[in-house]
Amino acid sequence: REVTPMLSEHSTNISLNLELFARIESVYNQMDNLDLSPEQAMLLDKTYKSFVRGGAALDSDKQDRLREINSQLSMLTLQFGDNIRDETNSFELVIEDEEDLAGLPSDLISGASELAEEKGYEGKWVFTHHNPSVMPFLSYAENRELREYMKTTYINRCNNDNQYDNKEIITQMVNLRLERANMLGYDTHADFVLEQNMAKDPATVYDFLGELWDAALPISKQEAAEF
Repeated sequence: REVTPMLSEHSTNISLNLELFARIESVYNQMDNLDLSPEQAMLLDKTYKSFVRGGAALDSDKQDRLREINSQLSMLTLQFGDNIRDETNSFELVIEDEEDLAGLPSDLISGASELAEEKGYEGKWVFTHHNPSVMPFLSYAENRELREYMKTTYINRCNNDNQYDNKEIITQMVNLRLERANMLGYDTHADFVLEQNMAKDPATVYDFLGELWDAALPISKQEAAEF
């Protein structure tokens, strides 16, 4: 929490260093006359665009607002992760009936027993939302109701209207990302992110997903029928 704002400010200071950007832009504007190798041209192009995407071409008022957005996003991202961690650590599934352990590997059962002893649940078994516990439980437990409970609580971490809830944080992050994208000349945050990826824009992504859907759906129906 102490270092994150410092790192965010340092990164923003580099992106918004006008003297540094002026030097990069000067070289970029001469690219066609510099006889660059493909690697050099790509490096120059990526460096220039990273500064533009970082706000170097914005006017001073927008740069000030961009600094605020970057700082807020860095802290919200940190809080989001902290909430996931804390709610994950707070979850316990305490099993008292040995029959409810049916199907579980012996090493998982022994680990759950040791954890129960550590937590003061003598003669019981404790399972958590940490991956070494929840994933094998979901894979092997024969008790369908307990599997459903474990899965439902796992996917709803930080969505329980408690001190770890992330819904408001997500809303703030979405709005800040959209404001930043609009400020930099993009319609959406997706447009901003995808520009640097092979797909380039959301329309291409949706086209690809549509093709994947058409190919995968018949196979999925076939597998469902076999099950």
